Amino acid sequence: MRWGEKPYRSLDYELKKQFGKKVYKLALDGGMTCPNRDGTLGTGGCIFCSQGGSGDFAAASGGCENVWQQIEKARRQVAGKIGSEGPFIAYFQSYTNTYAPTGYLEQLFSKAIGHPLVAGLSVGTRPDCLPEDTVRLLGKLNQRKSVWVELGLQTIHERTAQFIGRGYKLPVFEDAYRRLKEEGITVVVHVILGLPGENREMMLETVDYLGRIPADGIKLQLLHILKGTRLASVYETEPFPVLSLEEYTDLVVEAIARLPQSVVIHRISGDGPKALLVEPLWSGNKRLVLNTIAKKFRENGLYQGIFHGKYVQNSVF
Repeated sequence: MRWGEKPYRSLDYELKKQFGKKVYKLALDGGMTCPNRDGTLGTGGCIFCSQGGSGDFAAASGGCENVWQQIEKARRQVAGKIGSEGPFIAYFQSYTNTYAPTGYLEQLFSKAIGHPLVAGLSVGTRPDCLPEDTVRLLGKLNQRKSVWVELGLQTIHERTAQFIGRGYKLPVFEDAYRRLKEEGITVVVHVILGLPGENREMMLETVDYLGRIPADGIKLQLLHILKGTRLASVYETEPFPVLSLEEYTDLVVEAIARLPQSVVIHRISGDGPKALLVEPLWSGNKRLVLNTIAKKFRENGLYQGIFHGKYVQNSVF
């Protein structure tokens, strides 16, 4: 089966199907921090996290008061690509975007989805920062406009999770996922490929797990070693293997082929700020990465729609 121009169910395809046109996500800053930064669980974030808290490309100076100004600024930045009429997805990306009192979150998210050009809400957060009242709020907002929650799982392997300083165990993710789905919310899960100590089999085990749930969507992200992170310090003193372009593209194609066709692929590469990128340097050439992945799909016959789809009938829960 083909989905538009790609041999997998891409986010671009899903949004065009829903809205009849190209839809862009506007990266916003909700003015929050993270329990892995403020001392609750740790300081400095996860070992790979930059000062931007995964929101290096988000509009800065976040908060309720200026969320419409942020939307307008982000809209102008993409206007040259798609025009300015929308619709758009309001994407709260930086740090942990449910790490605040529910009253604040209701004001922030309601104001964002109240913008006439915003068609939906995407909230990046941690599964250990989703108390019951917050989940109920997201469910209520989902009745107004589409709400996605993006959870940073990264890996199912506890040893790796401890190394990267994730700060929660897998059952916490499973509980949050279950409660979000009970509210009818779309859940997108982030996975990092190339984490230190993980071999190909371990990385694919994480993908297989998400196929068994199955997750609504998945973001496949190459591990970036960025200046100023604790990971960069580790790499400087004790260098570890990083994925080559060939290894990464092989992994991405295999991962997508193993997933059920119901899973929307939100990302297959990811961007690290070039000024901060230590390794892998080849990842700074996004066009090369995407073209190499497309070539690998063709070489594996996947442009003819040959998917494994092993796990579509097997739910974890």
